Amino acid sequence: MSNWHPDLPYNALPPLPPAVEVETRLVLKQCISARAALAELKQAAELIPNQGVLINALPLLEAQASSEIENIVTTTDRLFQHHSAGENADPATSEALRHSSALLEGFKGLKQTPLSTRTAEQVCSRIKGFEMKVRRIPGTALANQTTGAVIFTPPVGEDLLRTKLANWERYLHEERAIDPLIRMAVGHYQFEAIHPFSDGNGRTGRILNSLFLIQENLLTLPILYLSRHIIKNKAEYYRRLLEVTRSQAWEPWIIYVLQGVEETARWTTDKISAIRTLSALTVTHIKQAAPKIYSRELVDVIFDLPYCRIQNLVERDIAGRQAASRYLKQLVEVGVLEEKTIGREKLFIHPKLMHLLTRDDNSTTAYA
Repeated sequence: MSNWHPDLPYNALPPLPPAVEVETRLVLKQCISARAALAELKQAAELIPNQGVLINALPLLEAQASSEIENIVTTTDRLFQHHSAGENADPATSEALRHSSALLEGFKGLKQTPLSTRTAEQVCSRIKGFEMKVRRIPGTALANQTTGAVIFTPPVGEDLLRTKLANWERYLHEERAIDPLIRMAVGHYQFEAIHPFSDGNGRTGRILNSLFLIQENLLTLPILYLSRHIIKNKAEYYRRLLEVTRSQAWEPWIIYVLQGVEETARWTTDKISAIRTLSALTVTHIKQAAPKIYSRELVDVIFDLPYCRIQNLVERDIAGRQAASRYLKQLVEVGVLEEKTIGREKLFIHPKLMHLLTRDDNSTTAYA
């Protein structure tokens, strides 16, 4: 656009709604497929007996991928290892864990207040570990990581940013004639272009996408692992964002997001089905191989926490410390868990579940 230059603050960022038609024939066609995939995911999540496994696992996977997009790299193993006791985690793992906490806290907060600028501030503050407010000073610019060349300079001035964020809020809440998935895609571009914080905008924006889907009742849990699609298509993600800025190329951007929603929803639905199958196999095996220690609560905890500690059983009133240790060791003996000593603590790992959570393969095999 003639009024945009990468080196200059984009104070003239156009308000929403976009000046061009966003519900084009191709967009609406892709939207139908994405909505159908989301509906299947919503139903699958509602039918799984233990939703704790979804609430604990999928936000961690989203946090790991969303952080990796911003070159904050940790592993899913480290995240699960430090999930319930993260004080000894390395800085990248700690930041990804805060991302997961921000998503879950934002999810709980929707019950009190709808999505807003304040939600964004709270989410970003949780990710960063200290209070983040809308930017008051200039100096923020986005650069090519290889060449160092500035590719985008967001608007400056707190009053201007808050005005643009208020417009972003109104679009998300009031443009009810536009399909919510299309509003999400449009709103995500706008939030990233406003770039309201000095850091953490990408991760905050992707959390807001998940919260928006819940607010619009397209999902009931924050389990759409959308960053998986973005990390696989990272260059296209940034290119499509920039093309909207350069030439108002809304259609390719919206289709990219909708394709991501569809692909991710189908992947997650298949993953939930595999977890349900593994849960049934685990229940059957423990009942046969260790009937004296079987309880539904014990199975739930080793699915909620694939890296389990003795203390986790104690905290859930499954058993006292000695009995909890005996239960977990017996699950090792019958081939359900593996025991691992890290430093001073003992961890009991559920390898079959970790395989499902960290790989695309959804095959499950019976316990030996």
